[in-house]
Amino acid sequence: IVKAFELVPAVERDLLMGDKARINIECIECCGKKLYVGTNDCFIHHFLLDEVTSSKGKLSYLAQKKLHKYLGLKKPVAELRAASALERLIVLCDGIVFLVDMETLETVPSAAGGGAKIRGVAEFCINENPVNGDPFCVEMGILSSKRRTVQIYMVYVDRVQLVKEVTTPEQPCALSLDGYFLCLALSTQYMIVNYNTGASQDLFPYNSEERRPIVKRISREEFLLAAPGGLGMFANAEGVSQRAPVNWSESVIGAAVCFPYVVALDESFITIHSMLDQQLKQTLSFRDGHILQDFEGKVILASTKAVYVLVPLPLERQIQDLLASHRVEEALTLTEGAQRNIPKDKFQILHKRILQQAGFINFGQLEFLEAKEHFRKGQLDVRELISLYPLLLPASSSFTRCHPPLHEFADLNHLAQGDQEKVLRCKKFLITYLGEVRSTEVANGCKEDVDTALLKLYAEQDHESLLDLLATDNACVLADSVPWLEKYHKYFALGLLYHSNGQDSAALQLWIRVVDGDLQDSTRSDLYEYIVDFLCSISNLDLVWKYADWALQKDPTVGIHIFTKRPLCKDQSQLKPDDVITYLGKHSQALLLYLEYLVLERRIQKEKFHTHLAVLYLERVLSLLSKSPTDEEKLTRARERLQALLRESNLYRVQFLLGKMENCEQLLLERATLHGKLEEHDKALHILVHKLRDFSSAEAFCIWASSCRDSAYRQQLFHLLLGVYLDGNLPGKSQTATGGGSGDLEMAAVDLLNRHGEVFDAVRVLRMLPENWSLQLLRPFLGRAVRASMHACRTSQIALGLAHSENLQLLHDRRKKPIFVSEKKGCHLCHNTFSDPDVVCLPGGVPVHTHCVAQRVRDSPTKRQLTNSSNHT
Repeated sequence: IVKAFELVPAVERDLLMGDKARINIECIECCGKKLYVGTNDCFIHHFLLDEVTSSKGKLSYLAQKKLHKYLGLKKPVAELRAASALERLIVLCDGIVFLVDMETLETVPSAAGGGAKIRGVAEFCINENPVNGDPFCVEMGILSSKRRTVQIYMVYVDRVQLVKEVTTPEQPCALSLDGYFLCLALSTQYMIVNYNTGASQDLFPYNSEERRPIVKRISREEFLLAAPGGLGMFANAEGVSQRAPVNWSESVIGAAVCFPYVVALDESFITIHSMLDQQLKQTLSFRDGHILQDFEGKVILASTKAVYVLVPLPLERQIQDLLASHRVEEALTLTEGAQRNIPKDKFQILHKRILQQAGFINFGQLEFLEAKEHFRKGQLDVRELISLYPLLLPASSSFTRCHPPLHEFADLNHLAQGDQEKVLRCKKFLITYLGEVRSTEVANGCKEDVDTALLKLYAEQDHESLLDLLATDNACVLADSVPWLEKYHKYFALGLLYHSNGQDSAALQLWIRVVDGDLQDSTRSDLYEYIVDFLCSISNLDLVWKYADWALQKDPTVGIHIFTKRPLCKDQSQLKPDDVITYLGKHSQALLLYLEYLVLERRIQKEKFHTHLAVLYLERVLSLLSKSPTDEEKLTRARERLQALLRESNLYRVQFLLGKMENCEQLLLERATLHGKLEEHDKALHILVHKLRDFSSAEAFCIWASSCRDSAYRQQLFHLLLGVYLDGNLPGKSQTATGGGSGDLEMAAVDLLNRHGEVFDAVRVLRMLPENWSLQLLRPFLGRAVRASMHACRTSQIALGLAHSENLQLLHDRRKKPIFVSEKKGCHLCHNTFSDPDVVCLPGGVPVHTHCVAQRVRDSPTKRQLTNSSNHT
C-alpha cells in the first residue's frame, strides 16, 4: 500500500447549507480558486478556495462563500461547466442548457436573433481539445433526451450555435469529446465516432441498465471506460487499448486520472490504482460519495452534504515511502512513469538519485547484480560505495557522503551485523564493481580513490589481480598503499608500486631483501630472475652498475643476462662492451659468458674480443689439464669449445695463442688448427699424422682448410696429405723414425685415395705411388678415376656436337634467302671472282672466299681469342 493521496475537506456542510437537512449537492465545478456547487433546490453556490500550508507542510483549504443564486426552475442543477475565457458557466437544469455569468450568477439573456438556450438535453460535455481555433468559443457535445443523436454546439458569450448532428444506432446515455472524436456509451455498448468523417468503431458490450456507464477523457484522443467485470478499460481514438486495464469495483460511480494513478469512487471507498503496473496502491473510506471529478489536475469529491479535495502527496515523498519499504521496482516504475509530469533537468536528477538509493537497498539485501545495474544507470559516485568499507578510502581523499544520505548504513560492519560471510561477499562484489568502473567515466576525478581501494582489497583478499593492477598504469596513493602492502607481506607488489611511482631503487632494495631471506613473500618463486630481467630493461645505468654485482655473485650464469639480454638501442641506456668487460674483470665466469655473447651471438668483428675469448677458453683448458685427477668430461667440453672458436673465427691473434700453447703436448690438435690458420699446412699435417697418428682428423683438416677455397687449393692440400703418408713409407726410413708402423700410414693413404678419389689428379697420384703396391688395393680409386676420365671425354664430345649443331642452326636461321654465287661475282676481300661454290658469308649475306676469311683471322689481333689450344671445346 502506498500513501499517494490525502482527503482534505474543502467546503463543510454548515458553510454550504446551514441547518437545511434536505439540501443535497448535485454537481460541482472548479476553475482556479473558484468553486461552484449546484444543489437539488436549484441553487448555484460560489466559493473561493484558498490553499493553506501549515508549518509542518500539511495542506488544508479555507473556503469563503462569495455568492449563491436561485435559478428559478425548481429542479436540481444537473451539470455545471466553466468557460473561463467567456466568463460563463454552462448549466444543465430541467433538461435545459443555458449560460450564467461566472461572477454574478445571473442568467445571460439571448442575443438578438440568436438563442442562448438548448432544450431537451440529457447530458453534455465540453471539448477539451477543440477543433475551432477561436479562443472565445467553447465546443460542446450534447445528448438529446428524446432522439438518438449527438449534437455539436459552439458556445459564445451570449449565444449557442449548432454545427453538427450525429445519429447513433442506440440511445446514448453518456459521452465524452476530444477533437473530432466522440466516445459514447450506448444502452448496450461503447463506441467511438469521428463526427467529421462519420467513421465509427465499436469497442465492447456494456449493459447500462445494470450499472452506470463511465466515459472519461483522460488525455489527447484517449478515454477511460467502465467495462463489465469491474474493469477500468482504456481506449484511444482508433479503438485500441494501449494500457492494461485496472481492476476496480463493480459499483464504480465516478473515475478520474491523476497521473500516474486512476482514482475511482464507489459507494463506500475511494480506490487508487497505478496506471503503470495496474496494482491497487491505496484505499480511502468515503461514505455517501456520489461525485468524483478532476479539474485541471485537481481531484474533487463530494458527498451529498460536503466537498473534499483529494490531494496527491509529493511524488518524491511517495517514492521515498516505497524505498523505505524496500519496494524498489515499484519506486522505479513510479519515477519513470512520472517523467512526463516533471521538467527534464529535475527528472534526471531525481531519477539518478532514486536509482542510487535502489542500488543501496539491493546491496543491503546482497542482490549484487541488481545493485550494480542501478549504480550504473544512476551514475553513482563510486566513492559512496567505497566509503561503506572502513579504511578503504585514502586519508588524502576529500570525499564526503551525499546529503541527504542515499542509505541507512553507517558502514559495512553495521550492514553485516557481525556476519563475516556477508562481509566477504560484499568485498568480493566491490572488487568486481571497481574493476569494471575504473576505466570508465564513472571513475573520472576519483581514480586515486578507486585504485587505492582496489589495491587494499586485492592485498587483503590475496587476489590474483593485485599484480595486474600494479603492473599497468594506476593511480594508487603511495602513502596509503605502502603500509597496507607491508601489513599483508606483499613485498613484490610493493616493489611494483615503487616502480610505477618512479622509485626503482626502492623497488630493487625491497626485492633483494626478499631474495636474501630478510623478508618473507612467496608471490614469485623466480624473483631473482625477475630482478635480473628488471635490470635488463631499466634505462638508469647507475642502478645497473650498482646491483649487477649482487646478481652476479648470486648466480653468474643468470646474472650475466643483465648485460646479454639488454635490448639493443642507440640511446644513452646502451652499455658499451668495453665498460662491461672492465666491470666483469672480477667475475671470470660471467666475463667468459659475456665474451661468448659478443663473439658467438652478436658476431662483433673485433680482434680483441675474439682473442680475449680464445685466451679464456685456453686458460680453462690448461687449468683442467693441471688438475689431478683430470675431469675428462669437462676437459672434452672445454677443448671442443676452444677448437670450434679456433676453426670458425678469423680475427684472433694466431701467433699469440700459438705461443701460449707451444710447450703443451696435450694440445697438438689445437696447434695444428693454428698452423692451418697461418697456412702452414705441412706443419699442421705433420702434427696430425706423425705426432697424433689421427688420420681422420688429418682428412677433416684438409676439408676445413679448403672449405672456402677453389678445387685446385683443395687438391693441393689432399696431395700434400698423401705425400705426408707416403713420406713415412720411403725406403731407408725406420719405423721408429716415423713414430710407429709404416703399415698404418700405407693403409691411411689407401683409405684417403679410395674415399676422396675425385679430389686427386689421377696421373699425378700414379707417379707418386710406390711401384710395389698392388692394383687390387687401389681398385676403388682407379675405377673412379677411369670413370671420371671417360665421363669428362664423353661430356666434351657431347658439348662439341651441340656446338656444331647450334652453329648450323644459326647459319640456317641467318640465311633467310639463298646466296647466289657465280663466276661473274667477285669476293669483297680479294675482289677476284669465284671459281667454286665453297664460300663463307659475312654479316649481311655478303659471300667471300673461305681462304680470304682464314687469312683475315690469322692476321687479326684477336687471333688468340678465336683459337683454342685445347683439343676440347
